[in-house]
Amino acid sequence: MKIMGISGSLRAHSKTSLVLKIALEKTKNWGGIPQLIELRHLNLPFCQGEKEYENYPDVAALRKSFKTADGIILATPEYHGSISGALKNALDLLHENDMEGKVVALISVLGGEMSTNALQTMRMICRHLHAWVIPDQLAIPYSFQAFDAQGNLLDVDMEARIERLVQNFVKAIQKLR
Repeated sequence: MKIMGISGSLRAHSKTSLVLKIALEKTKNWGGIPQLIELRHLNLPFCQGEKEYENYPDVAALRKSFKTADGIILATPEYHGSISGALKNALDLLHENDMEGKVVALISVLGGEMSTNALQTMRMICRHLHAWVIPDQLAIPYSFQAFDAQGNLLDVDMEARIERLVQNFVKAIQKLR
């Protein structure tokens, strides 16, 4: 079962990528073969509504990763009450058939207090791309306090919530196969 995780953060030492890596690692316990895609490593143009972007091979590679995945975990920092511009642009570069029928789990990482705005935005975008978003979702508030210096989660309850999210995500993939 191929599981693709997309980090919508462009930061080198991103808390969003840390949480996503933890979730992807947990998919291995359920038969997942994880693939991490960090948008900061891709050369993507701003979406102009074109069908193809021949001068940007990373667009075709991104689309292929979505098409061949059994499940997708989208993770984003919440900026000004929404998803990162980088993630929005990457999703705008997709065609409906790239995500159609895929199972999706959602994670948002916040510098401040709890909010679900970014999660709801991702949910809406995925619905328009004809994907199946699981009901569970994860928001991590005050992310600057959530990890130790080695990048380990400090809150055992948060670790358990990630485990439940992954478990329910994998179960949904198996049911829809």
